[in-house]
Amino acid sequence: MNAFRKAVEARDTDAMAACLADTVVFTSPVAFAPYPGKPLTAAILRGVMRVFENFRYEREIIDGQNHALVFRAEVNGKEIQGCDFLHLDADGLIDEFTVMVRPLSAAQALSEAMAAQFEQIKAEALEAFNS
Repeated sequence: MNAFRKAVEARDTDAMAACLADTVVFTSPVAFAPYPGKPLTAAILRGVMRVFENFRYEREIIDGQNHALVFRAEVNGKEIQGCDFLHLDADGLIDEFTVMVRPLSAAQALSEAMAAQFEQIKAEALEAFNS
C-alpha cells in the first residue's frame, strides 16, 4: 500500500495504475454504479488528480488486506475530507477501491468537477483498453 500512497503523493498516475489489479472495481462517492476494470479506474484516478488541489493524506489505517487512507483536498475552492477504502488481492494489488467524501457541498463540487472530466476519462479508458 505504501507504493500507492507514494504514487498519489507524487501525483504519478502511471505508478498509481501499476498498483491496480486488472479486475479492480472502483466505487465513486458521487455515482451509484461501480466502475469495473483497470483502464477505467486508472482514467478516473487521472481525472481526480486533475480536479483535486492541495491533496494530502492525513492518516492510514491497515487491517490485513484492508486499508483506509484518510485525505483532505480542495475542489473548486471547497475543502473536502475523504477516505480511500482499499482491498488488496493475493498479489498485493488493489482489487476494490471505494471512496467516501464529506461535506455534502464538497461532494457536490467533486461531482460537478468530475462530470466535466468524464468525456476525457471515457476516451482515456477506451484507449487503454484497446492498447
